[in-house]
Amino acid sequence: TGWLENAGPDPEARLTCALMAGGHLQRTCRGTDASGGDFVLRGTPLGRVLESGHGVAREHRIVSALQNSGIPVPTTIGVCTDIEVNGAPFYVMDHVDGLVLHDSVVGQEVAETERRTLGLHVMDVLSNLHKINPDDVGLGELGRKEAYLARQLKRWNKQWVATKTHPV
Repeated sequence: TGWLENAGPDPEARLTCALMAGGHLQRTCRGTDASGGDFVLRGTPLGRVLESGHGVAREHRIVSALQNSGIPVPTTIGVCTDIEVNGAPFYVMDHVDGLVLHDSVVGQEVAETERRTLGLHVMDVLSNLHKINPDDVGLGELGRKEAYLARQLKRWNKQWVATKTHPV
């Protein structure tokens, strides 16, 4: 628990965690500490994972870098890449209450009168995110800037080949 000292949940207190529904790429658990404080643990799936498909340390770095950018992100608490701690890398962040729109069924829970406002808000956030210069928030060295699309297509093809089970 050394990585978590003086941040977030009390490392000596009993913590409870429950898997949150809707996560497909990462394990996402909502936790509560002994004082009733809520947090979220995001972790690499246990078992076989695709190369570069589940970078929680990278995700933590990006969310942390966006803290003061005007993009609504939760406050990060800590990251742990030591698989001896939890069986896989993970990070912890504050819990933000709200509806997780992971599919169209959950989306129907949003009142029809609020859907337009929500959609416009999502577009504003995405637009503002794309206005950020990665160098300005400390993410300039996160990845190569040239030939992005070619690298993505190569990676996706490699992941497809690694996961396909039979010809379709």
